[in-house]
Amino acid sequence: MPTPLQEFLPRLNALRDRLASTSTTGLFNDDPDRFTRFSVSLGSLVFDYSKNRVDSGAIAVLLELADAAGVAKARDAMFGGQKINSTEDRAVLHTALRNRADKPVVVEGRDVMPDVQDVLGRMGEFASEVRSGQFQVSGGKVRDVVNIGIGGSDLGPRMVAKALAPWQDGPRLHFVANIDGADISDTLASLDPATTLFIVASKSFTTQETMINARSAFSWVEKAVGSAAAEHFCALSTNLEATREFGIPDERTFGFWSWVGGRYSVWSAIGLSVMIGIGPENFRTFLEGAHQADRHFQEAPFEQNIPVLMAMLGIWHRNVCSLPAHAVLPYDNRLARFPAWLQQLDMESNGKAVTIAGDAVNYETGPIIFGEPGTNGQHAFYQLIHQGTTVVPCDFLVAANPVGTDVPEEHHRLMLANCLAQSEALMTGRTLEEAGGDPHKVFSGNRPSNTLLYDRLDPFMLGTLMALYEHKVFVQGIVWGINSFDQWGVELGKQLAQEIEPMLAKQTVSEASNSSTGGLARTILGFRARG
Repeated sequence: MPTPLQEFLPRLNALRDRLASTSTTGLFNDDPDRFTRFSVSLGSLVFDYSKNRVDSGAIAVLLELADAAGVAKARDAMFGGQKINSTEDRAVLHTALRNRADKPVVVEGRDVMPDVQDVLGRMGEFASEVRSGQFQVSGGKVRDVVNIGIGGSDLGPRMVAKALAPWQDGPRLHFVANIDGADISDTLASLDPATTLFIVASKSFTTQETMINARSAFSWVEKAVGSAAAEHFCALSTNLEATREFGIPDERTFGFWSWVGGRYSVWSAIGLSVMIGIGPENFRTFLEGAHQADRHFQEAPFEQNIPVLMAMLGIWHRNVCSLPAHAVLPYDNRLARFPAWLQQLDMESNGKAVTIAGDAVNYETGPIIFGEPGTNGQHAFYQLIHQGTTVVPCDFLVAANPVGTDVPEEHHRLMLANCLAQSEALMTGRTLEEAGGDPHKVFSGNRPSNTLLYDRLDPFMLGTLMALYEHKVFVQGIVWGINSFDQWGVELGKQLAQEIEPMLAKQTVSEASNSSTGGLARTILGFRARG
């Protein structure tokens, strides 16, 4: 039985073919009010999608597809606590973590909001104690905090901490994720063990990369302070037995729930490092910004719904125009980790080839996500975006005003000019005549982009931006008929690593699944034997 997407593709393909005979610049010439009609505001944020080669007819059919695919029903089921993560039999309720409406959120007949507020309150108390010096480690007041996690337990808080650096007036924040020993070694090299607090972030408290880094950190502290080492650790986990065994008391363990997916977990106890850095009040403002986006996603009609429009334009580019990649280009150096955070959110959520029903997908799903802050990216991969053979849709993110009075006006003005110029150049291009007859200087134009323009990047706006992208990914998963909330693709490699590591430890390669793995393992042992 064909999916709604498959049923709509003939109509969408016909619209694409019709629009191919015009240019995006021509669409602007035909409609002087195009920017007004193809942009949406949410508070102090404007989403401009006018530079995509679509018209009102194409948008109408895309939104009709969203309706036919059941986006509204799925959205309401998610916010209502239903178990929409069917392959893991779980609800999906990261939105409850930032629910500021004082309304119950019920899962299996139980309101989860009292538990959410309890953990948030405990986090706030602990963060305030660390920041004020009321909580102390063996060397006195905490000067540095190291978050040890991986995946969502690292990407989210690491990105948010950098983005909100101007609000950080607490201990210095550091992040360790990679199992490569250089990561933790380089991080600890400049720290004083006597005044460092470690946050071990693992729901199960068994995540391999996290726990080996946590044990190394414990050994480092123990060597310096002896039996007081456990005072330097707190945990973000639900496995109290394991955290106690590690030496962390329950009062320094902050839990979260099975309905919080890793890539959506910065809103939960996983955000403790951020809260310690920026303070509980600013962290709550961050949650309020996300709640604004949640309300917008729930209440705005599709034609004015930013996540729905973002998602359906992505469907247009991926499934109708056959474009494989999507670039995210923040013109804000503090959003340097935003593309990496979005890579996990999008590619781990929608990098699927099986429908919820278990059938093979016979159309394209999640795109390749990449990006770099402007203007750095302009001197790296923009060449391909402008003149390469593959068209890459882009999202530009930029603030009208910088944060802080110490940012030179000229710097920010030039950055804004570059952001606007890049999206215009992608759209308009340059003809052979305009290039003086030199084909090397010709730009094809008609390269699509969105712009998210906002007043300034503060905790509230960052929360809004992140939640908008979360809901965009959700909508696309519904249209593709896949489960955006599991990630079985990360498991197989982990399982095989557990089989291969003992061979390397014993320095004996016995049964390898193939000659390449066996040959590489033997070569590794040979190199290691020579030192």
